[in-house]
Amino acid sequence: VQLQASGGGLVQAGGSLRLSCAASGSTFGMTDIGWYRQAPGKQRELVVGFSSTGGTNFADSVKGRFAISRDNAKNTVYLQMNNLKPEDTAVYYCKIVKFAKDYWGKGTQVTVSS
Repeated sequence: VQLQASGGGLVQAGGSLRLSCAASGSTFGMTDIGWYRQAPGKQRELVVGFSSTGGTNFADSVKGRFAISRDNAKNTVYLQMNNLKPEDTAVYYCKIVKFAKDYWGKGTQVTVSS
């Protein structure tokens, strides 16, 4: 499985972006989907994760502002980000877990100006 994230860019504080993560290849056996981000000088952190067994888990910092959705027909997962803040600036990555193996996409840069 290969993942391709897109949709990042530069946006002013209060604005919105929608990130996409398209999976090529079979997603049979996929159990978890997640969006992560890594800001300069910081560790990569979970933004939102969806588990087939545990539901959806959002980081406290994005609750009420971000939403995750998926289009199974397109093998694509989306991250809708609203009311963006400068502290949301980071490289955003998508990840899936398939048969207990992690697959990461290349990141997409999100920059929020104040």
